[in-house]
Amino acid sequence: MKKIAIIGAGISGLFLANLLEQGKSHSYKIFEKKNSLDLNERYGIQLSVNSINLLNEIGFQKINVSNICFPKKVNFLDAKNSKKICDIDLSQFNNQSNRYTTLKRSKLIEFLLENIPKEKIVYNSDLVDIKDQDKLALSFRDKKNEEFDYLVAADGVYSKTKQILFKKDGLPKYFNSIALRGNIENFENFDISLYLGPNFHFVIYPINQNKEFNFISIVRKELIEEEISNRNLFKDNTFINNLLKHISSKSHLNLDKKVKEIKCFPIFVSKKFQIPKSKNIFLTGDAFYSFPPSFAQGASQSIEGAKDLFNDLKNNSTNYYKKRILKTKQINSRSSFNHFAFHISNPLNVFFRNIFLKHLSKNKRFLENYLGKIYNN
Repeated sequence: MKKIAIIGAGISGLFLANLLEQGKSHSYKIFEKKNSLDLNERYGIQLSVNSINLLNEIGFQKINVSNICFPKKVNFLDAKNSKKICDIDLSQFNNQSNRYTTLKRSKLIEFLLENIPKEKIVYNSDLVDIKDQDKLALSFRDKKNEEFDYLVAADGVYSKTKQILFKKDGLPKYFNSIALRGNIENFENFDISLYLGPNFHFVIYPINQNKEFNFISIVRKELIEEEISNRNLFKDNTFINNLLKHISSKSHLNLDKKVKEIKCFPIFVSKKFQIPKSKNIFLTGDAFYSFPPSFAQGASQSIEGAKDLFNDLKNNSTNYYKKRILKTKQINSRSSFNHFAFHISNPLNVFFRNIFLKHLSKNKRFLENYLGKIYNN
């Protein structure tokens, strides 16, 4: 039985482990650089039907319904006055057993951990070197060395594996944007509320049936190299509060009073597609390619990519990268376009954008092409 090393215990790595646990065709071990996984984190994720369909293969439909929500619409609103521009009916892409779902990321991680034996996850494991010999020889910071037949890098946008393989070319680039993430309680709408403002947008959506809501805002922000590399800047309360107050001042909502547990992080995206020389090394999730977060497909594509990889390993085929590149290009183009459209600042351009949004949000042919091809494919 061939051995697989999975680097990173995020959504992609844990979902792949679940599939391997079911298939029993490969042995595997997960290496996570943290000393534990935070199962108390309250921040949310959105999962479209393409990923719910895959999660249901491993029993996700049995998750406690109080821990999830099924928003039916995305409401587009003007941030300055909270007036509704239009809405998109998400339920048109649902079927009887697979529905657009929102929940805490930690609840999904908790679910994915249930079927993975504890001894198969090795914490405090920081990968430092890879040698491609008869087998893949992996070296870790704690002086451990192990050999595997396959290596799966699922260690996120800042992938250490990718840096080992591609040196500086493996580093992502700053997207001239910052994300603010927090929580809101007792918001009035259980659908997804997308507020559009000049050079920013923010989204509020429910993450369970207990009136807890996720807040995520993307703000355009140019930074010099010294600021980007200063990780303490994004933990500085003054810096974070000033960003939130800036958004709040241009919003009808009192965000600086409503949003709790606010955190801030710079947005990085991949420079290009990179494929390892070794046919036994695979990149998945954000380690494969990280796109702007304005299409809410990060978690869904991590799940979808893990499934594609599992199918390749199971069938001993070589379609993984070809299929992933094609799908990722579709996601990346939509994410980049959304980012541009959501942040328009010129009043005349905003006027025409809103007219187009009202028209396109009810155009079934457009929606099937723009959303349906992603959600149902």
